[in-house]
Amino acid sequence: MSISNAQYDEIMRTYEDNQNRNRHLVEQRREEVYEKIPEYKALDSMIADISLEQGRKLIAGDVSALASLRDKMKGITERKKELLSSGGFSQDYLDPVYTCPICKDTGYVDNQKCRCFKRAIISYLYEQSNIEKVLKEENFNTLSYDHYDDTELPVMEKIIESCKAYVSDFDETYENLLFYGGVGVGKTFLTNCIAYELINSGHSVIYFTAFQLFDTLAKYAFRSGDVSEDIGRVHEDIFECDLLIIDDLGTEITNQFVMSQLFLIINERDNRRKSTIISTNLSIEELSERYSERTFSRIYGKYKMIKPNIKDLRVKIKRSSGRK
Repeated sequence: MSISNAQYDEIMRTYEDNQNRNRHLVEQRREEVYEKIPEYKALDSMIADISLEQGRKLIAGDVSALASLRDKMKGITERKKELLSSGGFSQDYLDPVYTCPICKDTGYVDNQKCRCFKRAIISYLYEQSNIEKVLKEENFNTLSYDHYDDTELPVMEKIIESCKAYVSDFDETYENLLFYGGVGVGKTFLTNCIAYELINSGHSVIYFTAFQLFDTLAKYAFRSGDVSEDIGRVHEDIFECDLLIIDDLGTEITNQFVMSQLFLIINERDNRRKSTIISTNLSIEELSERYSERTFSRIYGKYKMIKPNIKDLRVKIKRSSGRK
């Protein structure tokens, strides 16, 4: 995922702010400990004095100075832990604090962008994948089983557990999902639950309705000189993000361009082993009739089919609300 230099600088300033804020937090904690446990402050001063003394001995040729320093430091470290515990603090209370413990607030791990950096890019460019506000209301924490009847409940419990497993196995298992079935059975809600969990774990997730997706691709394919460079970046991100969600496939105007682009996305993301989730109101038969044989073949062969075989939840919820 590519961003401009200005956008990169803005994201890096966020990391600098995190570092400064977290350093200040540790400094505040240290002052708190010093005030409550004067001996702890004395031990910190002692460490500096001992290090300087043993360093001079080492320079003078005393080969035992390093081992002596290690022994003294070990004893001081153990005593400091005892003091923290006795003072009501956790033993790691003064350890460095990181907003992202993976990259330690640098944005990079082994010269590669950390997940939190990729997430920052997605958040910056797409406002949490275009569905930030929706995800606060539609996730596994807000999911309710109250509107399923006795025959529907076992089906939905199995589907929901499958969705949770998809999230937990996301980094180890490459898998694509196709949610299909009638209107109002919870397909988009389930994809939002998955998106919420993966975004919170630092994965790059991009959400498009089918109309938005193909409109964006058309702007890229038929772009003119005055089209924003963001379109080019979005085009690449569609193929490279950790998870691409295509919602309401079949609601777009289906033509040769759409069919070719859909195949390109499915094929290219499969080649890169980048997961995709598609939701559609179409049946399997309608999918095969609407799209090209090679596109349907890829979907049928590469996607796990999930059909929430229940009655329209929107109608149930409306009726339930009306009784209150």
